[in-house]
Amino acid sequence: MTNNDLLRRLRYALNLNGVTMTEIFALAGYEIGPAEALKFLKKEEEQGFVACDDAVMGYFLDGLIVYRRGRQGQPTADGLAAAEALTNNLILRKLRIALELNDEAMIEILKLAGVVISKSQLSAMFRSVEHRNYKQCGDQFLRNFIRGLTLGQKQPQKNNNNP
Repeated sequence: MTNNDLLRRLRYALNLNGVTMTEIFALAGYEIGPAEALKFLKKEEEQGFVACDDAVMGYFLDGLIVYRRGRQGQPTADGLAAAEALTNNLILRKLRIALELNDEAMIEILKLAGVVISKSQLSAMFRSVEHRNYKQCGDQFLRNFIRGLTLGQKQPQKNNNNP
């Protein structure tokens, strides 16, 4: 899955507009205008398409964490560390942090997308690459997680006041 596709899916799942996206980028120290941000959301065959590289996607994910949770500790404008490759596992971890999800919440989100996974299988994706139980997060798994997020956001909320 390309970073542009991921950005499009996250924008839809989290119901973000262009201005909010520029605020998220700015929180990570990446200044971009709303028109420029929308170019990342275009499909490859559309005119004005701009490829979103790993560094830009890293800025967005870091900014999303600050946007959703607030700044923790010292402010940094480093974005994605140069030594840190942007993998699906890292994307999943950053989304988990930004959305303040625990294992049970992630399992429920995945269940909405039709994916059944155990707690130990999920935790294997958050382990160090060197760990013997590490499991790589595939594109399809990440797609299903974002699909579950979208379905969870679009479902009507249950009203506990009415019987």
